[in-house]
Amino acid sequence: MKPLTLIKLLHTIIWVFFNVVLFYLLYAVITNRIDHWVWICIGLVVLEIITLLVFKWFCPLTVWARKYSDSSRHNFDIYLPEWLAKHNKLIYGILFSLSLLILLVRLLLT
Repeated sequence: MKPLTLIKLLHTIIWVFFNVVLFYLLYAVITNRIDHWVWICIGLVVLEIITLLVFKWFCPLTVWARKYSDSSRHNFDIYLPEWLAKHNKLIYGILFSLSLLILLVRLLLT
């Protein structure tokens, strides 16, 4: 398997994992099922944000993939549609922020 193909596959698997994390978090706060998994999800997302900050807002896999491609496409390093790869951080940043806002409201009202 080519290195770039392996990176794209790994990047996509991690992306799917974080989708599960984010959508569980959103589901849990909407349905008021605040449990230890909510806090684990928040911790995982915070670790992801810290990782992105350390790598100047790029995923380390993107940095690694640059060694094998000079493509300027947003999805050169992941199996996602171009538009989703381009707006991924914005979309999931909004979902995470919304989840935290709902969580805050839930915690203040209980």
